[in-house]
Amino acid sequence: MIKVGEIQELDVVKITPKGALLGLKGSDEGAFLPEKEIQEKIKIGDKIEVFVYKDDKLLATTKRPKIVAGEIGFLRVVETTRIGAFLDWGLDKDLFLPFREQFGKIERGEKYLVGVYVDKSNRPCATMQIKRLLSTNSPYKENDKVFGTIYSMNFEMGAFVAVDNKYDGLIPKNELYGVYRPGDKVELRVTKVREDGRLYLSLRSKSYKQMDRDANTIINKMKANGGELDLNDDSSPRRIQEELNMSKSAFKRAVGRLLKEGKIEFTRRGIKFKTMR
Repeated sequence: MIKVGEIQELDVVKITPKGALLGLKGSDEGAFLPEKEIQEKIKIGDKIEVFVYKDDKLLATTKRPKIVAGEIGFLRVVETTRIGAFLDWGLDKDLFLPFREQFGKIERGEKYLVGVYVDKSNRPCATMQIKRLLSTNSPYKENDKVFGTIYSMNFEMGAFVAVDNKYDGLIPKNELYGVYRPGDKVELRVTKVREDGRLYLSLRSKSYKQMDRDANTIINKMKANGGELDLNDDSSPRRIQEELNMSKSAFKRAVGRLLKEGKIEFTRRGIKFKTMR
């Protein structure tokens, strides 16, 4: 069966002056490849890699759209109408974003994070409801390193991530350090795989590795401040986060290591490099 919205290899089953009909062996279904898309001489039986979409009929193109069915990415709006918007996805025919699939006000010329799905009429369409495109059946386990795209932010819960642009994950609020927004690419560590398959994620590596990095961050900050840092166990979590981009517990662990190694000492206001006597 020809898969609409996907890149696939099809056989040339018929050649006409206007193009070629492509299909699969044993199937009557075909997708038309216009003559302008044919870059070299072809013959019946040849295999061609194409992307298939639907207009009034199934069409094939050798061009690769910016995103295909099941993928997400930023696309620019080229037109808005009462029923939806049209997005530039790299093909001659723009991608339709139905009104019911939109969030907020959509403006021409702006880019929005969307995913591609195939609607009931077998046409590729865009949606801003990314979550429904994602699977919870990932191959990952605890402590695996993964890559993903933040697709939504929630002040109470954290950041929602499309891992590999395929699997649903969450960076809980207490693991979210720094400033992020939808569309940001992130490298993460799996901290838990829930029973439903959803991934819990962290921007931080395992504790012993992260402690080294946190300690280096503190050392570098002290060097920049003339060898001292006006932070200690009594400092507020918010101030530590603003100064060092780490949690208070991470700060305390790293300071404890530096104290044990004899690199720093406490002062009345914070910490400083230990004076060699």
